[in-house]
Amino acid sequence: MTVALVGSFISAMATVLGALPLFFVKALSERRKDILIAFTAGIMVSASTFGLLPQSLNESGLLALTLGLLAGIFALDTIEKNIPHIDVENDRGIAAFDSKSLLVAIALFIHNIPEGMSTGFSYASENAGLGPMVAIAIGAQNMPEGLILAVFLLNSKVGKWKALLLVAGTGLMEMVSAVIGYFAASTLDQLIGFGLAFAAGAMLFIVYKELIPETHGHGYERPATYSFILGLLVMICIAHFFG
Repeated sequence: MTVALVGSFISAMATVLGALPLFFVKALSERRKDILIAFTAGIMVSASTFGLLPQSLNESGLLALTLGLLAGIFALDTIEKNIPHIDVENDRGIAAFDSKSLLVAIALFIHNIPEGMSTGFSYASENAGLGPMVAIAIGAQNMPEGLILAVFLLNSKVGKWKALLLVAGTGLMEMVSAVIGYFAASTLDQLIGFGLAFAAGAMLFIVYKELIPETHGHGYERPATYSFILGLLVMICIAHFFG
């Protein structure tokens, strides 16, 4: 259990590690931002199509995959339609999130749950090497996710430390779900496949609805396209070398 906790913690906190570079720069140029966003989009598409969906199919079959994928898409679509009508502020006057920032944060919270559970299930399996490999792969994916969330939060005039805390919160959600997955491994075998597909649907929606359009409005479509392909290949390599 201790090994599973350490592995899931490192994987989850990779989200924070990805956000740290923004503490050392005052601002990101539109070109760099588009390249980073496109890279993250490539990571997310690759993780969904070559990682989460195949694992979902193996865990629970085609029906669970289809239902989970559609549920993830519909859930994010519903959120996207309603977020513009939500004013997210607190009593201390912290700057409000724009709808896109909140959508990205919610998407990461949602898909970190089944990702964390898959880490917990992997550590609970009889294959001793499976848990670390899954944790490494998910951690590598979490780094650009943390960066992209921090970028959106900073663009919404949220302070750097508040942004870092919010990024850490998405990572901690993954750790909590990893613990749940570890203890529930003997009873939730069918649900994990649905959850993985749900995560994939949420990720694909955010990529095609928000991230890719964001990279094609400032004149840097070509470097953003190459960055997307690079992100795709990076995640494929991680999946190949670490299982």
